[in-house]
Amino acid sequence: MAFTAQELNNIANAALDYNIRGGALSQTIQERPLLSFLESNKKSFPGGKEAITGPVKGVYTSEAQGYSHDDTVIYKNPANLKRYSVNWYELHCGINVTMTELKNDGISVVDSMNGAETTEHSERELTVLTGLLEDKVEDMNEGWARSFNSMLWQDGTQDSKAVPGLLSFILDDPTAAGSTFGIDRTANTWWRNRASLLINASTASNQNLVNELQKEIRQLRRYGGRPDKFLAGSDFMDALEQELRAKGNYTETGWSKSGGGRIDASVADMAFKGIPIEYDPTLDDLGRAKYGYILDSNHIKLRPMDGEDMKSHNPARPPEKYVIYRAMTWTGGLVCDQLNSCGVYSIS
Repeated sequence: MAFTAQELNNIANAALDYNIRGGALSQTIQERPLLSFLESNKKSFPGGKEAITGPVKGVYTSEAQGYSHDDTVIYKNPANLKRYSVNWYELHCGINVTMTELKNDGISVVDSMNGAETTEHSERELTVLTGLLEDKVEDMNEGWARSFNSMLWQDGTQDSKAVPGLLSFILDDPTAAGSTFGIDRTANTWWRNRASLLINASTASNQNLVNELQKEIRQLRRYGGRPDKFLAGSDFMDALEQELRAKGNYTETGWSKSGGGRIDASVADMAFKGIPIEYDPTLDDLGRAKYGYILDSNHIKLRPMDGEDMKSHNPARPPEKYVIYRAMTWTGGLVCDQLNSCGVYSIS
């Protein structure tokens, strides 16, 4: 017997939807290998007027000279020091939440001046599906990581108060007139990164990309560099995988697998000269899916100021508004003190 309209209406009024509790499951979080690389390798500095500076040298004046008996010999006075200069910047990320929102979430603010202490209402778990305050704090943390990671890839031209990132000194055309960190690249050819763009990878069997990288690794190590980080966009990774497949070898058992298991048709995670090649999704986001970057952690450093690395703040609320504020700040810069041990590469 079918339900009557009155019975259906009664069921609808009596039943509840099944609501999943807990934090919101994010659908758009990406890996950030550059940020992880720089954070793991950072080195603080104590402060200063407005810049982080350091000495570099690429030219030598002294030289050996043959002589005999009372031959006149030459003495030279070397004066080849240069000094790079990297400005430090201040970054902020903050959120606010009204006390009304917190009450809706079953939370009362104990100290209403800066919201440093809160209490949860009894039986709060009966009404809360997703913690509002926790979600806002998670939004701030993830928002910071996303924007800071993007900033560390870009060249700083997007915002005059943003930290100039990797693309401000690892240049597509390092031979172009101009300076890097205040040192003229034209007059000092040793003060340039390596670059090889538009490598023809259209025919995988030609191995153009692999052969070019083989030559470049030698040059990156030429002056004592020890590149140890290889980040690439998806198209660059595809081209490398295709070249690997084009010259790949059968296993001892051909394409079969002992025990009747499945054949794994994938290409294993790649490395070059022992350096793992990692996919960085941010390169795709920035329109650089065809690019790869080989970096030297000995010479690229994230330099936060002492006591100013991800500093937390609980600002006092304005007296006319019942709003709680949370923020974090960061002060520092991104420094590279040897450019010729890092390189940028791209496919056509």
